Amino acid sequence: MTASRPMASLRSFRMNEVRIDQEGQPVRDLQETVDRKTDSRPTPPPEVRRRYGGRLFALLALLLLAGGLALGAKRFYSQQQQVADTAKEQHDLVPSVRVATVEPNSGIVSVTLPGTTAAYSTASIYARATGYIDKRNADIGDQVKAGELLASLAVPELDDQISQNEATLKQLQAALDQAQANLKLAQVTWNRDTKLVDQGWATQQQGTIDVQNLKAQQAAVGVAQANVSAQENLLRVLRQDRSYASVVAPFDGVITQRNVDVGSLVQGNTASGTFMFEIMQNDVIRVSVYVPQDSAFGVEPGIDATVRVPELPDREFTGKVTRVADALQTGTRTLLTEIDLANPDGALPPGVYCTVELKVPRKSQSVVVPADAIIFNRDGLQVAVVNDGKAEFRKIRETRDLGTKVEVDSGVQAGDQVILDPSVDLANGSKVQPQREAPAPSK
Repeated sequence: MTASRPMASLRSFRMNEVRIDQEGQPVRDLQETVDRKTDSRPTPPPEVRRRYGGRLFALLALLLLAGGLALGAKRFYSQQQQVADTAKEQHDLVPSVRVATVEPNSGIVSVTLPGTTAAYSTASIYARATGYIDKRNADIGDQVKAGELLASLAVPELDDQISQNEATLKQLQAALDQAQANLKLAQVTWNRDTKLVDQGWATQQQGTIDVQNLKAQQAAVGVAQANVSAQENLLRVLRQDRSYASVVAPFDGVITQRNVDVGSLVQGNTASGTFMFEIMQNDVIRVSVYVPQDSAFGVEPGIDATVRVPELPDREFTGKVTRVADALQTGTRTLLTEIDLANPDGALPPGVYCTVELKVPRKSQSVVVPADAIIFNRDGLQVAVVNDGKAEFRKIRETRDLGTKVEVDSGVQAGDQVILDPSVDLANGSKVQPQREAPAPSK
């Protein structure tokens, strides 16, 4: 117990020694006191040390500020130099652009339009005589020749009328013969009596009677002749009606409708006669097409036409425009045009949908510009043309849109180089370098 106390006292002394140095200043530890005792340099006073630390801090801040300013100035100068270099590069840069050559349009424009086929001639055959169908020789789909018998009618009433009027004609003919005989007798009597009257052997009264009798017989002959002529005309009409009992084909064609059969009663009324057959001439087909106004100018008889039917993809029917209406239809602004096509094998039936390609001569010259070269802005439709290494903007007038190409009739001419897909920053007068297309690889 007595040994530990000196150690505690010593430890307390050391702690007190650590707290105060020789100059009366507190120190952190013993080692710092020892270092200060062994250091032979004089220790500056606190005011000097503070002044020196402030100057050092100010110098350091000044150096940092100067370095920051220098670094900022360097960066600013670098950015300005980069902007200047970019502007100079953009000013001196000649962009490479894709170009296409404006092509001249041919003197013929091809127009494809929908059309409809029809028979060259179509006839609806009605009954002209009243009776029953005795024979029917044609049916739907039959090919017939002109004058061929299609059907015959039994007309007993008409036959009776003809027989009766033939008998009447004979009676009238006999009456005419009798009148002519009486005329001859009157003529002979007058010829004989006229000499007697002149010589006084016969009275003047007798002569007057003979003259008037001759005139009466002449009139009777005239009436008889008129009656015979009227009866002959009546018989001609009846026989014509009788001929209508034989229904024949008016031209070569095909039967497309048949509405009667053997034993059917048909009426020969001209207003409400029975519809018997329909016949179409199919060796020549008439194609009707309505050409719109923008293509109608130049359509005339004689221009080439090609007709195609979707159901016959491997065959084309060629012909020429035969007839053209002189005026456009006011409702649709279209021009009715007809093409006649030879159809000897009957491959092209009437009444089908088809497409008609017309080769229409151009009334005005135009050129073709790719649609990728068209510029549309507030100034209207324009194209950029390469002229002496510079982009030159020109206004154009479109006449027809062909999808990937556009027909133009002003602003450019054949051979001009137009820029494809021009950039939005392309200005009028900018230098450009046309991009040459790579030649196609040889086979």
